[in-house]
Amino acid sequence: MKNTVKNDIEYYIKLPYTIEIVPYADGGYFGRIKELEGCMTEGNTLEEVLELLEDAKRAWLETALEDGIEIPLPESMREEKEYSGKILLRLPKSLHKKLVESAQKEGVSVNAYIVSLLSERNAEKELLRIINKKLEKSSDYHKGIGKQEMLYGEYETKLPKMIFVISSIARK
Repeated sequence: MKNTVKNDIEYYIKLPYTIEIVPYADGGYFGRIKELEGCMTEGNTLEEVLELLEDAKRAWLETALEDGIEIPLPESMREEKEYSGKILLRLPKSLHKKLVESAQKEGVSVNAYIVSLLSERNAEKELLRIINKKLEKSSDYHKGIGKQEMLYGEYETKLPKMIFVISSIARK
């Protein structure tokens, strides 16, 4: 499957594009559709930003179809790439030294230690995504995001910026 298909607005409207919503510190929200560059909006409430984002998505898609612009598929529908399992990573010498020392204390190679750290962090982020998904399906989600704020408050020191990732499918 190519990363783009069809010429039908309703086809694209129903696809599970990734929605990112960032709350502003002084109230209100910024929302965007990750895969559709420039498709974004702001709103005073979570419900408002989601509604405005649906309008923005429709307008973005209509314009793209009219102008013959290639429309990307949602990330979840793209063909899976093959990965070698190797990356080249440059880091500060001081961090390299700390990682080597920590790996030695654990009795593992530096590669194994770094993979362990990355896996733990990735699992933490995935857990937060799952919690958020379950909360958004609850009745409390529709009354506001109080529970989400309480849960994320525990991770506030770990997460520099709170981003809600909501799949269009999960909301329907």
